[in-house]
Amino acid sequence: MGRLVALSLLGIALALLGERLLALRNRLKASREVESVDLPNCHLIKGIEAGANDIDILPNGLAFLSVGLKCPGLHSFSPDKPGGILMMDLKKENPRALELRISRGFNLASFNPHGISTFIDNDDTVYLFVVNHPEFKNTVEIFKFEEEENSLLHLKTIRHELFPSVNDIIAVGPAHFYATNDHYFSDPFLKYLETYLNLHWANVVYYSPNEVKVVAEGFDAANGISISPDKKYIYVADILAHEIHVLERHPNMNLTQLKVLKLDTLVDNLSIDPSSGDILVGCHPNGQKLFIYDPNNPPSSEVLRIQNILSEKPTVTTVYANNGSVLQGSSVASVYDRKLLIGTLYHRALFCEL
Repeated sequence: MGRLVALSLLGIALALLGERLLALRNRLKASREVESVDLPNCHLIKGIEAGANDIDILPNGLAFLSVGLKCPGLHSFSPDKPGGILMMDLKKENPRALELRISRGFNLASFNPHGISTFIDNDDTVYLFVVNHPEFKNTVEIFKFEEEENSLLHLKTIRHELFPSVNDIIAVGPAHFYATNDHYFSDPFLKYLETYLNLHWANVVYYSPNEVKVVAEGFDAANGISISPDKKYIYVADILAHEIHVLERHPNMNLTQLKVLKLDTLVDNLSIDPSSGDILVGCHPNGQKLFIYDPNNPPSSEVLRIQNILSEKPTVTTVYANNGSVLQGSSVASVYDRKLLIGTLYHRALFCEL
């Protein structure tokens, strides 16, 4: 009788594991392939060989790119080189990517930048917020951009227990921001277990010098975050749920969910087209290829444009798609004056004139 019970429990456990594995493959879109949607006048950006995970562009056309991200379990084309912040002046005819110098005292050797966001203060001071994973830990770094010197002055490192697995950030003040946690746990094994069991414990945190609090939760894997041009709404990409959440901001900085847009791809970072208010999304058509890297069958790329997201039927169009032959693992797309930058998780970056 005891053996029968043990066999029954084993069978139930194996069935549960099999069901969870199948569910994870579906969340990763493991069988999806894309047809190419090409853009004219595109070229790979010289000097970017190991990813440009996130991009933020100032109103004057200066683009910041976070490069060289390394994550446990993910491929890297430059595993021993620290990350950095590059800048491109999109007002120039042939913009080049230049690495910004960072002030002394900041630990460059362990710099591992992830999501980024800029904020322009009332006195025109430009602040750059960077999610950083030194030695795979979680911090937010605040820099002051010094344009004349092409440099970043490090102002502050922020650590907090509510930042166990920070992914992306949107600045709303000189020391104020919303940030996504793509997992509830910081331990790699517990992160894997959380993803495998589909616990939906990821969240969004608001930070200010006076208050830190969870303002939205219940995400599968909260990833990219952005803000509407009128500052009334926060957009959050839930990468494994294939969703973009529209959250309404309140005077106390809390967020309430207004709507959810379902998509057929893994949505990564979000950016806003300043000329239209449209949302541009860097996407992964097949997430399994990101984690099981095969140079003969590399991860593909996809960029979506979402128009009128607050309407009953937003318009979703494919701006760019590639099977990995040119660009592998697109994570972000940002536009300025008909110039488009597409970054990737760990590969190259693309510059296109629209």
